[in-house]
Amino acid sequence: MGAAYQITAGLMPLFDSAVLVAAGELGFAAREGIDLTLHRETSWANIRDRIAIGHFDVAHMLGPMPLACNLGLSPLASETIVPFSLGLGGNCVTIANAVWAGMAAHGAVSDLDPARAGAALGAFIRERAAAGREPLRFAVVHPHSGHNYELRYWLAACGVDPRREIEIVIVPPPFMADALATGRIDGYCVGEPWNSAAVAAGTGHIVTVKAQIWRNSPEKVLGARKAWAEQNPEALAALLRALHHAARWCQDPANHGELAAVMAQPGFLGLPPAVQMPVLTGHLPLGGGAERRVEDFFVPFDKAANFPWKSHALWFYTQMVRWGQLAHTPQNLAIARDCYRPDLYRAALKPLGVALPGANAKVEGALKAATPVGSAGASLVLGPDGFFDGQIFDPDEIEDYIARQKSAHAEP
Repeated sequence: MGAAYQITAGLMPLFDSAVLVAAGELGFAAREGIDLTLHRETSWANIRDRIAIGHFDVAHMLGPMPLACNLGLSPLASETIVPFSLGLGGNCVTIANAVWAGMAAHGAVSDLDPARAGAALGAFIRERAAAGREPLRFAVVHPHSGHNYELRYWLAACGVDPRREIEIVIVPPPFMADALATGRIDGYCVGEPWNSAAVAAGTGHIVTVKAQIWRNSPEKVLGARKAWAEQNPEALAALLRALHHAARWCQDPANHGELAAVMAQPGFLGLPPAVQMPVLTGHLPLGGGAERRVEDFFVPFDKAANFPWKSHALWFYTQMVRWGQLAHTPQNLAIARDCYRPDLYRAALKPLGVALPGANAKVEGALKAATPVGSAGASLVLGPDGFFDGQIFDPDEIEDYIARQKSAHAEP
């Protein structure tokens, strides 16, 4: 007897596709009656376009990308929804060794502290500008990516204008380390293992991580074509259950060796398991012999990591507005709010008796420590979720938040 559901999914060679890969490779999808076909892609633009034209039913996607699709920021318009998050965190900012030497001369140390690193980078940028040198060139993976927004957020909070004082270019994740090694870029923000790859090659130094810029913050999601999801609700619900079980399995340290071996295959990462262990353990070699243990570096399951919070979508929306990609209008705000679908997540997982948050959104940055919260089903712990600069994002006060960000980098 064949599978009840045929689902085709796209993914990028990044470790945060692990939940989707585990669902397909380790039997979680098959147990839900799904024949899950995984296709590795080479760029986020390909993922975006292939889901738009119907090649993929669902895909491993950048958290802001479905918003961009729905808001008309993509070349091929397509309605995409987010019924599941694939984890929290997992990104780093990596720079060339020469830039690290320049930062170290201005007080940078290998502690990953965003404020200290940002101050040193700002001082080095101003030193270069005074000497008449070209701006540093940083790469991000896509204009509508958490990487672009967290890099800009970090720099702006540290007094560096990312629009004028550096250059930001787009490079696909698997090419980042090579672009750094050949001097095409001076630094980048990307998901693992492409930071650890540069450190292992001796060409890069990790200066800070997403897990410290915004703790337990959103990253990749499952994007689904809205038309497919509406036509195949049972298939989607079965997939969400498979992903739930896969995410729980990925979180368990006892499975990390097997997971790294699966992800090492040429069809996924094509890198040795040893290069993947930093993302699994949070124990990061930073470069130059320095190492650091990062709490909650990448979280595939715990702390409601799979819940599609509307407040995550709305924070991404505020950054699109902040950096001039989009006008803030009631219509755009409504589109952004409707993109993430906790209702579909709840409907699929409620029969399992798992922890389900009682709200669809939360105040981001308010939890200073791990905190038990109200939930249906099992008990649930969230946080800490603080931004490194102490800011709070209340989705009910979005006008004020956008206004404050606008005034923070007003024209001189």
